[in-house]
Amino acid sequence: MIPAVLPTYARAPLSFVKGEGSWLIEADGTRYLDLGAGIAVNALGHAHPKLVEVLKAQAETLWHTSNLYNIPNQEKLAEALVAATFADTVFFTNSGAEAMECSIKMARKYFSHAGTPERNRIIAFNDAFHGRTLGTIAAAGGEKLLKGFGPVLDGFKHVPFGDLAACEAAIDGETAAILIEPVQGEGGIVPADDGFLKGLRALCDEHGLLLIFDEIQCGMGRTGRLFAHEWSGVTPDIMAIAKGIGGGFPLGACLATERAAAGMVVGTHGSTYGGNPLACAVGLAVLETIAEPGFLAEVNRKASLLRQKLEGLVAAHPEVFVEVRGLGLMIGLVCKVANVDVVKAAYGEHLLTVPGGQNVIRLLPALTISDEEIAEGISRLDRAASEIELAGQA
Repeated sequence: MIPAVLPTYARAPLSFVKGEGSWLIEADGTRYLDLGAGIAVNALGHAHPKLVEVLKAQAETLWHTSNLYNIPNQEKLAEALVAATFADTVFFTNSGAEAMECSIKMARKYFSHAGTPERNRIIAFNDAFHGRTLGTIAAAGGEKLLKGFGPVLDGFKHVPFGDLAACEAAIDGETAAILIEPVQGEGGIVPADDGFLKGLRALCDEHGLLLIFDEIQCGMGRTGRLFAHEWSGVTPDIMAIAKGIGGGFPLGACLATERAAAGMVVGTHGSTYGGNPLACAVGLAVLETIAEPGFLAEVNRKASLLRQKLEGLVAAHPEVFVEVRGLGLMIGLVCKVANVDVVKAAYGEHLLTVPGGQNVIRLLPALTISDEEIAEGISRLDRAASEIELAGQA
């Protein structure tokens, strides 16, 4: 008999009733150190005092009006994002997939608006992940995502991640844009080289294409900059964000330059809930906190500390781990044994990690994690690896 909740997730046998900073707590009081942060969502940890205060205050005044009317909180957050980024304008959504859908529509509409509707194809990359809608699974192109959901939405070409020559060869008279995650998340925490991103920007400029960045997982301070593309000095024309921007409250956004958004006039796109007063109040508080002096410097310091300790862990358990990769507090620990075995062994140590592609476990802790919690996390991973070795799995 099918359960009341549609069984589309392979859920862990865990259930949490409370969160405090970097910790999740079950009903019986058992505490788990959370190095997944809801898949890079709880950027400021669980129940951050400022976010709780802001959400309570907004809940007592106004929840929802729809986008039939002006929403002051939405305007404040949009202005703050514009001031902090390349963008001139922002469309708010409830999720990353919706932000990506807006990005795809915007790129197509740009060329239709300019009188060249035949330019509607987007070049994307193997092993990408952009969401679970029909449009975003087509953009990612992976068989695992597409199987059983045909016919596949047309309009995408796929090339190897990091292969600039293949990308250039895929450009033709129908190409509208190039879409990429500056750091592939679900694909296994694979950062794009700075030179590759610069090469993509140059190709877009040469051929009159739009460059779209998906920073849903790698944005909002996750890599030690507000957005990951800042490390390369390259700016996109359109960018999708979500996850960390809401700090746990559902919120996403599509950011764009005035030029890229030229075709998105009244009636071309919309959302009932997107950018509601609750979400935008929380989002603004998240952005203000990350923008505080010294916050990102602390993220980078903690990232260096965590990486140093993880390198030691790899050296201590060469039959379990292969290498460490990633940027900031978006770290992939490549496993020699099955990554799901490491995740399960970590559960036994009351530690939460996230599996990813290329046999990686993802470490995506709250940006507010303490040095002591980093050390505790390493100790628990060390014990989990030792258990795997003793069990003969390594």
